[in-house]
Amino acid sequence: MPLNWKTGGVLLGFVFFLAVLLVKPIGVSTQFVILDGIVADAVNPNFITQTDEGYTSTNAYMAKSNGKYAKSAANPINYSFVFVIAMVIGAAVSAMARGGITASDRAVPAIWRANFGDSSTKRYIAVFISGFIVLYGARLAGGCTSGHMMSGMMQTSLSGYIFAAGAFAAAVPTALIMFKKEA
Repeated sequence: MPLNWKTGGVLLGFVFFLAVLLVKPIGVSTQFVILDGIVADAVNPNFITQTDEGYTSTNAYMAKSNGKYAKSAANPINYSFVFVIAMVIGAAVSAMARGGITASDRAVPAIWRANFGDSSTKRYIAVFISGFIVLYGARLAGGCTSGHMMSGMMQTSLSGYIFAAGAFAAAVPTALIMFKKEA
């Protein structure tokens, strides 16, 4: 049985409030950069180096902010990285609790089926490409919807409100164009 959106919204707000109160604002997209750094350092052990001043990298992006990203990639067991891993595990547990991820109703929702057909492969490819575009845009913007919009608005950041307005200004027309047929 799906969670009521109102209950889910209140729970999500509570989790964000606790995160800001106890640790720091939630942001996710930077952790993909950290994962890239972990992989790059595994392939090339000289990618990240520790100096007397801290950490640095042969990659300018990883070395920026006084090696902050390089340090996180060298020591990935931190709040933000564990949070992202927990999100993946939580999504898998949720999918399994709802009947698994291979059920055709979940692989191809009715609204997708009405607009694009029954192919789960086509949907997975579209979702992967869409996710890549969103993540690329998030890194260009210096953060993601979690950091800019949700954490930002919760902290009454003007940039959070501007980001939210822009996200909805792009998402609503895109959804109306892509999903013309109702389920």
